[in-house]
Amino acid sequence: MKLNRRARRATLVVHVVGAACWLGLTLGLVALALTAITTDSATATEAAVRSMKVFADWLVIPLALLTLASGLLLSLGTQWGLTRHRWVYTKFWLTLATTTASAFALRPGIDDTVATVTAGHPITDTADLIAGPLVSLGAYLFMTVLSVLKPWGLTRRGQRQRAQTQRDQKRRASAHKRVDAEDVRQTA
Repeated sequence: MKLNRRARRATLVVHVVGAACWLGLTLGLVALALTAITTDSATATEAAVRSMKVFADWLVIPLALLTLASGLLLSLGTQWGLTRHRWVYTKFWLTLATTTASAFALRPGIDDTVATVTAGHPITDTADLIAGPLVSLGAYLFMTVLSVLKPWGLTRRGQRQRAQTQRDQKRRASAHKRVDAEDVRQTA
């Protein structure tokens, strides 16, 4: 299935906007985590981790799923393919991994920190609070670089597909030449 031009463009816009929002949201989570870790004010710490919880509960998973779904649709509906180019394949698995990590590591970690801070206790494991957003930010920046540079070329499957397409094109071209040569007519 190939997307028509209008559908491809619309999906590409959704994908880029979703990925940009996910990246920006993660940068915001890093800033809030740094605020929670470095401030001496219990009120500021609580406000920062509560804000992180709102972001994690309401925005992270929907943006992750939007980016994953639109990227999958683009890869399957365009010439790039899901397993044809190494950069697409890598981006897909990184997006899937970061989506899973966001759901099962980032959100529960933030929830635990909020429970600790609202109970009046200080944050005991600051590395835990900042590690998730920093790893996510690094992964999203790497995926952005992959999208722009498109490195590494074709996968083995992509190389086989390209070779098969080239053989098919040569076969069709040579079949046309034989037909044309047999149907030569002399003109006056």
